[in-house]
Amino acid sequence: MSDLLWDDVRNFFDPDLMGALPDVSVADASVEDWQMVFDLVRSSGWTWEYSEGGVAGPLPSAAEVLARPADAETVDLRVWPVPEVLAIFRPMSADEIDFDVDLRELQGQEGVDVLCGFLGAIGGRLGKPVRMTAEGDWGNPVLGFDPAADCVVLLADPLGVQLLPGAGRDS
Repeated sequence: MSDLLWDDVRNFFDPDLMGALPDVSVADASVEDWQMVFDLVRSSGWTWEYSEGGVAGPLPSAAEVLARPADAETVDLRVWPVPEVLAIFRPMSADEIDFDVDLRELQGQEGVDVLCGFLGAIGGRLGKPVRMTAEGDWGNPVLGFDPAADCVVLLADPLGVQLLPGAGRDS
């Protein structure tokens, strides 16, 4: 059985309401948490690509990535938990694990199930909450993985979502 049902959460998957690229994060993270995510990515069977400044390469340790100077090239860890669904991690700080997903790739019950499975894999490995907010709205999570419940739960009323300024345009 799915953590969430499409009919209940469709507003949280609407790019016109949430922005196409909602923000997903794990707060109170550490280098060790990042390393657990890197290890999960390597061992999960997911397709992935690590790049620095747009140049693909092997995935180093989290300690190496997070110790890079502030003016170093941008780092992206692109992860496809299933074909056609991309999550982009940007390791910039040990304190927070953050990534984007594209709601246009997560439509219907299948998309909800993919997202719930992905958030559950990350949150379950870390034993920490994983929260999704509308694009650029870091303070108001709408859904997320709850480690105590061991599933993805609603954190806001899907019927109360209002159009975000600038949402509905490609960001």
